[in-house]
Amino acid sequence: MSGTGRAERSNGGHGRLGSVLSGLAVAVGCVLFLGGFVWGAVEYRPYTVPTNSMDPTVKAGDRVLAQRISGDEVRRGDVVVFKDADWANMPMLKRVVAIGGDKIACCDAEGRLTVNGTAVEEPYVRGIGGRASTTDFDATVPEGKLFLLGDERSGSLDSRVHLEDAGQGSVPRSAVDARVDAVAWPLGGVIERPAGFSALPGGVSGPGPVRLIVGVVVAGALLIFGGAAYGPIARRFSKPRGGGRSGEGVSAGVR
Repeated sequence: MSGTGRAERSNGGHGRLGSVLSGLAVAVGCVLFLGGFVWGAVEYRPYTVPTNSMDPTVKAGDRVLAQRISGDEVRRGDVVVFKDADWANMPMLKRVVAIGGDKIACCDAEGRLTVNGTAVEEPYVRGIGGRASTTDFDATVPEGKLFLLGDERSGSLDSRVHLEDAGQGSVPRSAVDARVDAVAWPLGGVIERPAGFSALPGGVSGPGPVRLIVGVVVAGALLIFGGAAYGPIARRFSKPRGGGRSGEGVSAGVR
């Protein structure tokens, strides 16, 4: 067998292997891409933020992704979506600052919230002279309930305006539908858990799977485009640079 024949057979073998691998890449990519979207749809619900009560963390009109959770999973510092009959009976977003059994008060000598006597740093609160609230208050949160504040403390209608209610402004854990993990539009990224509550018993919630889901979707898209692009690229680089017959004629002439 001539060298040319062996080269053609070798190139053909490499081409078939490349086609198999590119097809496999596209297939795996499709599974990851579609699987990531399905996983995200199961884990998360989209919400449109109705007001600026959580500014600057999220603003009115933002589209957020909120992980479906049970109220029992809520920790201090979480931004949650909840609905309660005493709070207009419509979905609302607020931050959990105290849980059942906590004594919460504002403000200490430096203008901070205190939970069970421990001062909490809240860098996300802005615009009210360095204080955590425009008004002083204190409350003891009943078991099984949550005390909630907006991050925009000068205008948020939150647990402070319900202090005269039987639960001293708190809502049942069962009222919580989801925990906000990320701002999807405009692109704002993941909402980090606040470190200020981490020293308290129970700590803060772990990160949600939103980063992993995005990674799976992106990896799937890259595999799909990479596998689909392999064929045209391989054909482009496998084309002979000169005609085989003319090369043979030149060689014969030299001999």
